[in-house]
Amino acid sequence: MTTISLESKPPRPLVEGDAAWFGPDLAARPEVWTYHLSDPERAEIAAAVAGVQARGTDIADITRADFPLPTLGPVLQRLRNDVLNGRGFALIRGLPVEDRPMADSAMAYFGIGTWFGLARSQNAKGHLLGHVRDLGMSTDDPRVRTYQTTERQHFHTDSCDIVALLCLKTSKTGGLSSLVSSSTIYNVMATSRPDLVRRLFQPFATDRRGEVPEGKQPWFDMPVFHDFQGYLSAIYSRTYVRSSQRFPEARRLTETDLEALDYFDALAESSALRLDITFRPGDMQFVHNHTLLHDRTAFVDWPEPERKRHLLRLWLAAPGARPLPPVYAERYGSLEVGDRGGIICPGTRLHAPLEPV
Repeated sequence: MTTISLESKPPRPLVEGDAAWFGPDLAARPEVWTYHLSDPERAEIAAAVAGVQARGTDIADITRADFPLPTLGPVLQRLRNDVLNGRGFALIRGLPVEDRPMADSAMAYFGIGTWFGLARSQNAKGHLLGHVRDLGMSTDDPRVRTYQTTERQHFHTDSCDIVALLCLKTSKTGGLSSLVSSSTIYNVMATSRPDLVRRLFQPFATDRRGEVPEGKQPWFDMPVFHDFQGYLSAIYSRTYVRSSQRFPEARRLTETDLEALDYFDALAESSALRLDITFRPGDMQFVHNHTLLHDRTAFVDWPEPERKRHLLRLWLAAPGARPLPPVYAERYGSLEVGDRGGIICPGTRLHAPLEPV
């Protein structure tokens, strides 16, 4: 009788369905994942913004009840289902942002975001509305996040159910948005190198990059892949795994660890798997962190401050989202569906700044 080694068997069945996609297939069919706002829908958004302004509601306090969208709302609910239970992302095109006040664009975007989930803090400062813009920093400083630089981000997930971006201004060159299915990465690894994919179901030390919740260590242990209640979820940042090695107490990366991570990264970056998207001003992208990883290519910005690449970002906790394993509490805090994720540290004050700070 032939004995099959445990190391040669995948740790779980392959993922089937819309979540396990290949970039070139979707690149050939942008109409599947792109929704264009109509003039009546834009007017509906403008009316909702006017209502928020008339009531004097702060951006950070906007709820779905404050932002009625009778016609567009059902469309957003369908797109939200595509994000959480389908291919894992959607692009909404055509929000008027050029030559508009920042407050108007931010209110419109935040209000639309409430149809997908509840905004979470994106950093220790408590920013519910994030600004993705080069601040002249470098990730050589372990306290710096890549979105504050012109550097390539590398494929990663954020600490929330859905991450959303609104493009206000584009860069001179570069700055593409890249997506890849973590389900597809798993399928390829499980078929070609089950020994390496098994390692990714075991913990890696991960740096908090100076954003340390009360009572926590400056790093935490977290596997890349998780098989929980029938769902395959991924959470990953190679930059944070690498920088965790600055802490002597953190578990060391072995040659096998590096081989598994290198193969994972190579697949994520492969043109056979990833999808590259060129943003236009007014584009809103919604991405499911548990089934997709996202990246941003390096870019060259405009020299004039008023022309510099600028995106707004939301981290959202989505009602009706999938259950997450207990280990996620180390990064997400609460595991309660619809009220989890984000970064809360001593002194964090929740607010929605209108300028990068």
